[in-house]
Amino acid sequence: MRKQFIILSTLLLVFFIADICLGTVYIRPQQVLDALLGLENPETSTTLRYIITDLRLPRAVMAVLTGAGLAIAGLLMQTLFRNPLAGPFVLGISSGAGLGVALVIMGATALGIGAISGFGIITASVVGSLAVLLLIILMSLRIKDTMGLLIVGLMVGSLSSAVVGILSYFSSSEELQRYVFWSLGSLGSINWDDLLIIVLLFVIAMFLLLWIIKPLNALLLGESYALSLGINIKKTRWIIIIITSILAGSITAFAGPIAFIGLAVPHLARLLLPTVNHKILIPTVLLLGATLLLFCDLVSQLPFSNYSLPINAVTSLLGAPLIIWLIMRKRNLHF
Repeated sequence: MRKQFIILSTLLLVFFIADICLGTVYIRPQQVLDALLGLENPETSTTLRYIITDLRLPRAVMAVLTGAGLAIAGLLMQTLFRNPLAGPFVLGISSGAGLGVALVIMGATALGIGAISGFGIITASVVGSLAVLLLIILMSLRIKDTMGLLIVGLMVGSLSSAVVGILSYFSSSEELQRYVFWSLGSLGSINWDDLLIIVLLFVIAMFLLLWIIKPLNALLLGESYALSLGINIKKTRWIIIIITSILAGSITAFAGPIAFIGLAVPHLARLLLPTVNHKILIPTVLLLGATLLLFCDLVSQLPFSNYSLPINAVTSLLGAPLIIWLIMRKRNLHF
């Protein structure tokens, strides 16, 4: 078990450095390390130092937080609903964010608002996510059945998608293109101020997560068994929903909807380490999600070229075949 953690930690460090080194302009690892440590290097120009500290480093840190956050959120949703198809956006958080963005991008002209800035898009995404979160929390007060809550989340997502579809039908080509670009996801437009907000929310979510590790293990055996152990199901469900909403909502607001990671990484972790103990699964999923998204971001930048690919497309193109291959090799899926 310790060997796997060492390997994952090493891969995380390697891909983190590589993600900063590779791009349109190649920067040597020694120059990157000197810039990160604040050491003077005569070979590193002011421009290269700016690229490292203000462009590529925030992007790499965002990739780590996004991969880890979505993977943890996916694990929590699969545990809560005991459903291998559940992901971090199953409660409709991503759909709410997408609806908020669609309203300000494709509905701006109809409302006479004009062009919306990047900050306006982030604000709309946050408001949309919070609105869905509030709705889900209110619904959880009335709905005692966990599967019923899952269905409500899926219906909220369907309603949001329907409204987005109507807005898309009546929007101009420029508005539609801008919304499509946002929906493809991006890690490159993050600055240090944005990262401070995301780091703060990530720390809050991880602190809450420490409170429910034992209840998570009990939930896998069913709510009746968890109740027999004295687990407060209602409180645990609330905490899980809040953690997932914090992680998925903040990530979607700043990076757009990132597919595949939250759904597949928990399964990948179980295939690599066949265990259901969340004390082991949580750090494994965290490291694996961060490493996988760093690798996908590295590929999406198409090093040594002037082009880049949407991060959403890369995560699915690389990740889905990997999971299919592992399942075919293992013959079964542990859950």
